[in-house]
Amino acid sequence: MVFSGIVRDHAEGREGVTALVYEAYREPAERAMHDIVAEARRRFPSVGRIALTHRVGELLLTESSVVVVVSAPHRPEAFDAARFCIDALKQSVPIWKKERWSSGEDWGTNATSLVAPREVVAHDGR
Repeated sequence: MVFSGIVRDHAEGREGVTALVYEAYREPAERAMHDIVAEARRRFPSVGRIALTHRVGELLLTESSVVVVVSAPHRPEAFDAARFCIDALKQSVPIWKKERWSSGEDWGTNATSLVAPREVVAHDGR
């Protein structure tokens, strides 16, 4: 299962987005992604390989910003694990997003405090 998140031309409450700029606290971000993979393996023991990556820097419309790859013997496990990974990545990894649009720029809205991957509630309730 492969999920690739792309840069869209809109953000919550804003039209005309032209680019996103991501910054990360590299070492803690890498540790957090490693922890997400470990937690996904604990919650979804039938999955095979898991890969997560998130780009940093300026990304233009339609460019891929994040990729989640999960292999599993059956679709449901792969989809559930991939969904957990992307949800956990958004909640647990120190990556910040600046939105650029036609009339200015601002740091992304709806920022929340980071939580440990084990505290993320999966879509299926796990």
